[in-house]
Amino acid sequence: MKLTSQSLSKIAMIAAIYAAISLALAPLSFGNIQIRIAEGLTLLPLLSPIAIIGLGIGCFITNFIGVIMGANLLGMMDVFIGTFATVLAAYLTYVLRNRLLKGFPFWASLMPIVINAVIIGAELTYVFAPEFTWTLFMIFALEVALGQALAVYVIGLPLLATLKKRPINWS
Repeated sequence: MKLTSQSLSKIAMIAAIYAAISLALAPLSFGNIQIRIAEGLTLLPLLSPIAIIGLGIGCFITNFIGVIMGANLLGMMDVFIGTFATVLAAYLTYVLRNRLLKGFPFWASLMPIVINAVIIGAELTYVFAPEFTWTLFMIFALEVALGQALAVYVIGLPLLATLKKRPINWS
C-alpha cells in the first residue's frame, strides 16, 4: 500500500471523524455498556486498507482524550489495548472482505463485534472485577458485543452502502 498525500488525507479524515463522533458522544462511547457510534466506521476496510490506519489513529486519540476527560474509566491501559482491538478488528475485516455469505460480508462484519467483545470484555473484567470469573467476563463481553452490533449493523452497513454508490477513489 503506497501512501500518497490523497490517502494520508483520507486517513486523517477517518481518524478525525472517528474521534469527533466518539468524543462528542463520550457518555455513550466508554464503559461496559457502550455504543460507540463511530465503530460503524469499522466496516470501511471493506473499501480500502487505508481505513485500518485511520481507525487506529482515531481510536487512539479517542481513548487518550477520554482518559484526560475522565470519561474513559479503563485508563491508559485502554489507550493501547482498545486501540489494538480496533486495529485488529479492522485488519481482519479487510482480510475477510471477499468471504461473502450470499453476497453479504458476514464474516468481515462480525470482526469488530467479536474482537472488541473478547478484548474489551476481558479488559473490563480485569479492571472492574475483584477476581476473574467467566460469568462476569461473559456479561461484559455481551454488553460490548451488543453495542458493537448496533454500531456495525445500524450505522456501518448503511454507511458502507452509501459510500459504495459514491465515486470515491479509496486507493
